[in-house]
Amino acid sequence: MSGPLGWLFASGFFESDAVCIACGVGALVAVVCGVVGVFTVMRGQSFAGHAFSDTGATGGSGAFLLGVGPLWGFVVIDILAATAMEMIGIQRARGRDLATGIVLGTGIGLAALFLYLDSVQHSTTGATITILFGSVFAISSSMVPLIAAISGTILAMMLAFYGPLLLSSVSAEMAAARGIPVRLIGALFLLALALTMALAAITIGTILSTALLIGPAAIALRVTERPARAMLTAAGVGIAAMFLGIVLAYDSYDWPPAGRGWPVSFFVVSLIFLLYLLSGVLQRRRERRAAPAGHFPLSPAEA
Repeated sequence: MSGPLGWLFASGFFESDAVCIACGVGALVAVVCGVVGVFTVMRGQSFAGHAFSDTGATGGSGAFLLGVGPLWGFVVIDILAATAMEMIGIQRARGRDLATGIVLGTGIGLAALFLYLDSVQHSTTGATITILFGSVFAISSSMVPLIAAISGTILAMMLAFYGPLLLSSVSAEMAAARGIPVRLIGALFLLALALTMALAAITIGTILSTALLIGPAAIALRVTERPARAMLTAAGVGIAAMFLGIVLAYDSYDWPPAGRGWPVSFFVVSLIFLLYLLSGVLQRRRERRAAPAGHFPLSPAEA
């Protein structure tokens, strides 16, 4: 590509079908992660998101063992994990953490077994790398309709119970007093979270998928307190990180070691981390401007 941006986009970037699919899927998944991630942070269920990302390795390795696409494995195992969490009990914070820990431990144990069987029965080690760290460039065009359908389902769910979910996230007691089925809303959100983590896993891998869920949402909630605006901000941050990550990963094929390329997941997570640090600076500046005139911090915590 010639012109002022020729230094950024390597030759053939816009002509590559794999890049087009990666950018489209990456943007769609970033939007879903942004919407669901804001509620995940507000509800204090980041640990559950991490559990789904780790148990996703079980589904992905099991799917490879059976010879089917990893996305099916991610979706099935995360839905089963969400069901298990709900059955064990998630209505209270203590019970929620207990259920998440039990499911997480079981999932990691099964993932270790399936990854071992994969390495024994298959001569290639590419499956393990793809499952753990993702390969958005390897997503085939045949998988795009399924990814779009799952994304649409998640966004439709979030739109359908946005109000009750927001109120129950802020105050479960107030929501129950107004007749909102808090347990049902929580279960539906857990299902949406499970499906979201399956989508994140197919793009940047099971190990790093939590970063795409929590990072942009945490950044957004630092710069704005309004949930709707935070979701839009989180989606924008996620899209930017995914697109720049894809660009840098494509460019890295010319970096040492030449012809190998660096993983997209590395760039995406690094960019999100840098943006999170930047959001902290912006947050402190906003708090200083909002502080009453003549007010001096009395403690390091206030400062």
